[in-house]
Amino acid sequence: MTIDLKWNRMPTLRPAPADIPAELRMVVDYRKSGLSLNHVVGCPLDCGYCVRHLFGNFSMKQPRLVMDDLEAVDRLVGHWAFRPDTTPLQIFNRATDPFLPGVKDHLFATLEELDRRRLANPTLVITRWKIEPDDVARLEKLKYLRLTVLITWSGIEDDRIEPVASSIAENSMKVLKATAVRTKSILYWRPVIAGLNDSAQHLERARELSSLTDATVFTGLFHRQEIRDYFRDVGVPDLYPSVARRKILPAETEQRIIAALAGRPLFRKTSCGVAYAHRTADYNGHFGIREICDICPVEQIERCASSHRKPDLAMISKLAQLAQLDATTMDVNERRIEVQGSTEQQRYFMQHSLNFQVHDRGSPHFYGRHGRAEVGWD
Repeated sequence: MTIDLKWNRMPTLRPAPADIPAELRMVVDYRKSGLSLNHVVGCPLDCGYCVRHLFGNFSMKQPRLVMDDLEAVDRLVGHWAFRPDTTPLQIFNRATDPFLPGVKDHLFATLEELDRRRLANPTLVITRWKIEPDDVARLEKLKYLRLTVLITWSGIEDDRIEPVASSIAENSMKVLKATAVRTKSILYWRPVIAGLNDSAQHLERARELSSLTDATVFTGLFHRQEIRDYFRDVGVPDLYPSVARRKILPAETEQRIIAALAGRPLFRKTSCGVAYAHRTADYNGHFGIREICDICPVEQIERCASSHRKPDLAMISKLAQLAQLDATTMDVNERRIEVQGSTEQQRYFMQHSLNFQVHDRGSPHFYGRHGRAEVGWD
């Protein structure tokens, strides 16, 4: 399938229509991998599992600008949860691809404005589109931001699920490998779907590609009702027997991936791979959930172990107050802080501020499941 990018000839992005969902007009929100900035919405790539289904925006194919880059950066650094040099940031990870023609001009402008302010925050850019040598040259000029480009690759060949050829992502990895020094790269193998792209051939190809990046992170499929409905509409049989709030990645599939990439820097969690690439400890504090770390390189385990500290109760209470959480209902042990009645934004703010896991009592994390859905696990 050919992706229509004729709109590439437009000199600038047009303003977003007034009737886009209200949630997309809120250009800053908190996600597990960081404070997320999304002031461009719309994407022509048509990946069937895209989270845009959840925002009622999948039908918008031409990227549009919600606000200008300077205003967007001001909103980001003015957010109550933003901490200079500490809060992880994500740019254009929810409603478009950052390296699309036209969009990448706003990506560069946003990154450069953050860098001009001498901010050293960990910054993630996730793409499955074309990265050119000139793009890398511009990224390499950043002086302060700790930038990681995560290149989404799946190896899926069914156009109904993913019409974008995986060879595009493979070439982007090669460009970064050949031209990047300061900019780190991740092979972001996602979504891994049991029986679809976990064959011996897929495993071998992932192993080959892992030599092109600083680390490999693998993860499963968000199988929400909106996404299943879309797949049914385009004739794709149900990929899993049920929907789930968390990503689905069966235990058997995970074990085959781990065996196939043995000896390579492989991670279950995005922040773990990013931390390894930058030679820092994981900013999400996964080291407290020690079974997550059993596949990590020894040197990364040592980095995380040296920085892992059960947080001081006074600091927990202070952050809980900022996040408007009731500290009196919290429970703290060596693995995690458990809270009650929280939003993701509240939990992740505390988690990134403390480098320590924060879970909600209403959505328990089960031992050895690594925060994944129950599908495919005993």
